[in-house]
Amino acid sequence: MLNIPLPDSTFKDLRDYIYEKSGIYIAGTKKYLIENRLVRILQEKNLSNFEDYLKFIRITTNGNELNRLFDAVTTNETYFYREIEQLNVFMNDVIPKVLGQKKGSSVVKIWSAACSTGEEPYTLSLMFLEKGYNPKQFDIHGSDISEAVLSSAKAAVYNSYSVRNVPEIVMKKYFSSANQSYVLNDSIKKTVKLMKVNLIDDKNMRLLRNMDVIFCRNVLIYFDTKSKQKVISHLYDCLSPGGYLIIGSSESLHNITRAFKPNVLNKVIAYQKV
Repeated sequence: MLNIPLPDSTFKDLRDYIYEKSGIYIAGTKKYLIENRLVRILQEKNLSNFEDYLKFIRITTNGNELNRLFDAVTTNETYFYREIEQLNVFMNDVIPKVLGQKKGSSVVKIWSAACSTGEEPYTLSLMFLEKGYNPKQFDIHGSDISEAVLSSAKAAVYNSYSVRNVPEIVMKKYFSSANQSYVLNDSIKKTVKLMKVNLIDDKNMRLLRNMDVIFCRNVLIYFDTKSKQKVISHLYDCLSPGGYLIIGSSESLHNITRAFKPNVLNKVIAYQKV
């Protein structure tokens, strides 16, 4: 591996560029991480320094290189049935409330924002089916800024780490094993609509409206206060009246917005649009 230093001035320019395009804020303490993750791309492109890389990324228009940059600066840590207490509250408490306030249509619209490789939206589908709902009763969308992780989500081939919390009965019903990997059945893949969405992009965020529940878990950590407020404002607009926003259990909307009412359900906070 080449040892290419990332000068402070170039790091700041690169950080500002990433922030402009995605709203993702990179603290100065993460400079070493950016340096280590991007040096492979520099080597592949035969670029001798980070200044040349920044020029390259600015003039490249096909989007693939920008996606690779986003992939490099974010951590796509996810797995099936993550933060199960939240998921149980969603299924047992939030969904009955949503159905109780819906008029006419009984289809529940769910959005997994920043879904990475798909474990979260697929988990939601599995939970609906295991509760006795049929696929016509729920409409699940999954989105991410990265085309690379969306491609993985569409393939839906997972390792043992990703599926370690999946109940055995669910594994047998909805997965097949191949070459030490676990492949999700097509019947489940069909229940989730995957799409590329940048959460700070006004135009992108108009694509999704009238959602009953939005999951945006462990995403706000990548944004500074200004970007958090913009993302949360967009998510608010995407929700139906009385809809719910579920963020990570270690995250909070405190000091970001007062547009949501925090509901405590079995020690889990679900934010409701007011």
